Amino acid sequence: MAEQTVLVVDDEAAIAEAVRARLSSEGFRVLVAADGPQALDLADAERPDLVVLDLMLPGMDGLEVCRALQRDRWVPVLMLTARTEEADKVAGFAVGADDYLTKPFSLRELAERVKAILRRVDRIASSSTQEPIAHEGISIDPSRRRVSVDGAEVQLTPLEFEILLALAREPGVVLTREQLMDRVWGYRDYAGGRVVDSHVARIRRKLGEDGVEPRFVRTVHGVGYAFADE
Repeated sequence: MAEQTVLVVDDEAAIAEAVRARLSSEGFRVLVAADGPQALDLADAERPDLVVLDLMLPGMDGLEVCRALQRDRWVPVLMLTARTEEADKVAGFAVGADDYLTKPFSLRELAERVKAILRRVDRIASSSTQEPIAHEGISIDPSRRRVSVDGAEVQLTPLEFEILLALAREPGVVLTREQLMDRVWGYRDYAGGRVVDSHVARIRRKLGEDGVEPRFVRTVHGVGYAFADE
């Protein structure tokens, strides 16, 4: 397998160097940027496989950087932050972040999260042979990464697409939040079910289900979520 490149963006030099050293020891090629503009320049020139991005950057914050990164091409992003509020996590996911770690974190856990995200990217790349899924008004095409509802294309983030696809592959089967974490993020020791709930709520809004009886994704209270039965 070709060497994968990770871009680390953090204005705290000690943290950036510790992350660089750990990921280098895991076999990654690691680039480091101290601010948003430098990160965007490096991302444009080097096209990294993944970005480890601090939320609290001087000037151009991590949310702005993440949004700008995704405008050019989709790249998986692991966000770092000293904040613990769930609103910050939801905001990061809304602009395209794939995962979240709160400072202080262990370097071992960070390395495992990076590997889990890249495994998911590999899984996405290998999905090109999967057949489209169609159900009364919705079409999900894994090979083209497209979703349409009543003929109109719906724009989902890669993470939202993976959640919807995981549910749609097993219509009628109830998946717990922990199972969704395992299938989409690649592990279960995540920040909590409310993050999954936030993603599902956003998926429903994009599918036109906000405030109405869900046509496609239903809640099984106290358990999890299921895609509509045939």
